[in-house]
Formats: sequence, C-alpha cells, structure tokens
Amino acid sequence: MKTRILEKLNEIERDNNIEILFAVESGSRAWGFASPDSDYDIRFVYKHKSDWYLNLWEQKDTIQFMTEDELDGAGWDIKKALKLLAKSNASLLGWLFSPIVYRSSGTLLEEMKTVAKDNFNPVAGFFHYHSMNKNFEETLDTNEMTLKSYFYAIRTALCANWVYKKETVPPVNFRELYPLLDKESCSLLDELILLKSKHIEKSDAPVDIRLINLVKRIVTENDEVRNDLKNIKSNPEEFNKLFIKTI
Repeated sequence: MKTRILEKLNEIERDNNIEILFAVESGSRAWGFASPDSDYDIRFVYKHKSDWYLNLWEQKDTIQFMTEDELDGAGWDIKKALKLLAKSNASLLGWLFSPIVYRSSGTLLEEMKTVAKDNFNPVAGFFHYHSMNKNFEETLDTNEMTLKSYFYAIRTALCANWVYKKETVPPVNFRELYPLLDKESCSLLDELILLKSKHIEKSDAPVDIRLINLVKRIVTENDEVRNDLKNIKSNPEEFNKLFIKTI
C-alpha cells in the first residue's frame, strides 16, 4: 500500500504544480488501533513556487482527495500550516509527530517539530481534546457505542489529561499514553486493541465495564482541572522565519 500512496502523492504534485514537503499517516493507523477496514488517512504539507505567495488575493490553500482504494488525503499549504501551528493546532501536531512518515524532504519536518514543542500552548491543546471528547463520552455504555467510538473517547480523554499533567504535546501512538494509567487498565486496553484489529470499525463488541468507568474517571478529572491550564503565547517570529526559509 505504501507504493500506491507514494504514487498518489506524486500525482497530486504534478496535477497541482506543488512540492509536498512531508506526508504522514493520521488517524487510527498512526494511533495504533486500526481495524481491518480502516482507511489510510494521508496528511501532507506542501508549498507552491515562491511567486504564488506574492498574489494580492487569498488563494486556495488546501488539497483533498479520496480514492476507491481507501486513500483519504488532505494537505495544507505551508503558510496555512505554520499559522495554525502557531495556535498549537492539535490536528497539525498529530501530523508532525505521526510515527508513520511516507515522505519527508529536507529538515522541515524536524524543524516544525522543534518550533511546535517550543511554542506549545497547553490551553489550546487541552480544550481541543476535552471538547472533542464530549460526543464520544456520551455514547459510553449505550447502544450507540462501537469499538471505534470507545477508542476515540479514551484517546481524547487521555490526551487532554496528558496535556494537563505534562504540559507537552501528547504522543500520537496510543500506547505511549499508558504512563498515565495503572497496569490493569493497560492490560485491558491491549486486549481491546487486539479485538479491534480483528473487527470492523463499527463493531459493537462488548467493552469491559472497567474500561468504560476508566474514561468517565479521566473525564471527571479533566473537568475539575480545566481552569488550571497554563496559557502560553507563541513567538510569531519563529514561525515567520521558518516560512521564509521554506519558500
């Protein structure tokens, strides 16, 4: 599948007259709990030729594609990406720190990681995950809960909790969040990851009540500390320098 993904990225470059700076996997495959029918969520950052950025008018700065062989792609222009990164955009942070990198040219990816870590705002990170968690948490122990929705609930709860406790960008790989948990919970989650790897995304296979209660406890803790987060302002010049260097 990687060969197919690289072919598609090359096609996107040719059709749009751009250069893809890096491309990664996002979503459940990057998180480490994919199902057999999980899509390939390809995310990338690209740049145009330098003259493109001198246009007086705002231009389209995103590219999206969907193929019949389960490739779900989305890319952002470098200017858009860096402006969002200055706001600690959680989606982009997930791209930067993805453990699955399909393409990466030069040093940009590592430079963006460094700038992201140095300018990370815990308030932005925490509230992204905490607010995202609400819809998933409401399905817990109901007929609407699936293995997919459970994992989204536990992951967003843990990511918010990580931001509160560590004040750093939360890891993308789900198991790297395990230091926040006791051994029993980790063992139960490992069993559930194995189960999900054998079932479709919308499987409603039962989830141990201890794991359901675990999410509820973490969300309760997150609710209690939501006003205690540090609000750190980013340094705009660091992002501007990286932008100019890149284009």
